[in-house]
Amino acid sequence: MRCSRCERPAVVDQPYRSAHLCGPHLLASVEERFRREMQRQLPGVRGGTIAVALSGGKDSAVTLHLAARYFRRGAPVRLVAVSVDEGIAGYRSGTLEAAATLTSQLGVEHRVVRAGERLGTTTDVAAVELGAPPCSYCGVWRRQLLNRAARDAGADALLLGFNLDDLAQTVLMNLVRGDLDRLARMAPHRVRQPDLIPRIAPLAQVPEREVFLAARLAGIPFDHGECPHAHRAVRNRFREIVWELEETQPGTRQSLLRTHERLVDLLLRTEGSGAPARCRACGEPSTGEICRACEFLLLVRPVAPPETP
Repeated sequence: MRCSRCERPAVVDQPYRSAHLCGPHLLASVEERFRREMQRQLPGVRGGTIAVALSGGKDSAVTLHLAARYFRRGAPVRLVAVSVDEGIAGYRSGTLEAAATLTSQLGVEHRVVRAGERLGTTTDVAAVELGAPPCSYCGVWRRQLLNRAARDAGADALLLGFNLDDLAQTVLMNLVRGDLDRLARMAPHRVRQPDLIPRIAPLAQVPEREVFLAARLAGIPFDHGECPHAHRAVRNRFREIVWELEETQPGTRQSLLRTHERLVDLLLRTEGSGAPARCRACGEPSTGEICRACEFLLLVRPVAPPETP
């Protein structure tokens, strides 16, 4: 196949666009979609600090790489990369090494937050004690730690490496569960909440396969290892479903994202932003008296009883 824009051999097929792209045009296309989403989701940036959630995998690595290029051309923005070490043996060390290599190449400040130090436990320890699929509590803890780290860095926004596939899967999961609250809280965030750093998803229109190819073609260092707990994730089934739908009906992923946006429009008009309360255990923003992060922590690390006067 030849590129739809030139005569070079194509490296990727885009059925949802009825197009094929060569390496240079794929890189240009990914960067253009990144730029458009940044302008749509985070307009009017004139300076300040932007945090990037950097796991060391392909998606977050491409996000940081493109963010550095994006802000280099515009307003003087301080970029800070934030990585979370959940304590997953044989996996996280490799991704953190790749993250350190990338931040060193780009000259970007890199902060590593360790769950063992901040929470008093790790994903591996909790996996043994709880016996539940680790992705449930690991994701909750990681989100809270990222928010804290971005807030500590004085960030005005937190860029996430969520690609088109990630977001489409999440939308479908929440629709199947009938969980409109979670659907409304998904990134990208439109309403700023107290102590919650707005999460931005600039790769929202880029499929996972194209992110991977872009990282390879641009020579961006990343770790391609898989979390040893990933096979237990409920998301795996939704990943398969979205792929099957996309194969038979190209554009399904984009349609799921448009559905999400329209539902959020309706929810914001009818129910408002629903400002979060405060967790009475940790003081972080929460939709209930106890946040989900603390609910899981209480199961792993019981709170000591109060001393008798």
